[in-house]
Amino acid sequence: MGLIGGGLFNMISGVRNAPSGYRRRLLGGVIKVKEGAPLLGGQFAAWGICFSTFDCTFSYIRQKEDPWNSIASGAAAGAVMVARQGTKSMIGSAIVGGVLLGLI
Repeated sequence: MGLIGGGLFNMISGVRNAPSGYRRRLLGGVIKVKEGAPLLGGQFAAWGICFSTFDCTFSYIRQKEDPWNSIASGAAAGAVMVARQGTKSMIGSAIVGGVLLGLI
């Protein structure tokens, strides 16, 4: 999911911001994908580690495995990932993470 979505997003961004011409735009998209892939991969891996850690922790504390563990884990992982940006960003990201995992 991260590979396809991130690759597509970076390719479109690179093509849009490249100079005119078919070859230049294609090359701009490829360069943007090559530059953005390590960053996106690292963020996706860090989110996955946070989510898994919180999910196992909540399962252990609550002594049951149900969807609420995943919802709370998504919210906690979202909050932790933006902790350096402040409390307001943490709350917003926690809400988004909880809602997305709730929908899944």
